[in-house]
Amino acid sequence: MFFRNAKAKEWTFDDRLADLAKAGFSVSRDSGGVLVTRGGFGANIEDKGNGNVALGKAGVMIGKEIGVLTSEGFQMFLRTPSGVELPAQASHLTGLHAFDEDLREALGLTSLYNQALGTTSEAHMYDRVVDRDHQHPRPWEK
Repeated sequence: MFFRNAKAKEWTFDDRLADLAKAGFSVSRDSGGVLVTRGGFGANIEDKGNGNVALGKAGVMIGKEIGVLTSEGFQMFLRTPSGVELPAQASHLTGLHAFDEDLREALGLTSLYNQALGTTSEAHMYDRVVDRDHQHPRPWEK
């Protein structure tokens, strides 16, 4: 008896978006890509061709912007590109973690170990000396 190897399905970007809609996410296209939201959380995704998807940093929706986590050492904050800053609450962190994991699963992306442990920050701004990052020349560039 002969057996055939099943061909792997070749995913398209529209297939990925349809899977997101089935998983309960709201999908809206804009000029910079696609905004995926659910339950007050959101992330931008982008078509990289051949069914590949680039996932932006997930965050809490503040108005029409995505507020990403920033660690100040003593507290986590949500910052939007326009400069709005809100303190992150425990409900934000747990909801954001669940949103990110569900989004990765629906897109068929790998969930990395450090991300699966909990919410990760976009930036760590604690223990900073004023203007230290803007010195010229920097010590490592000498």
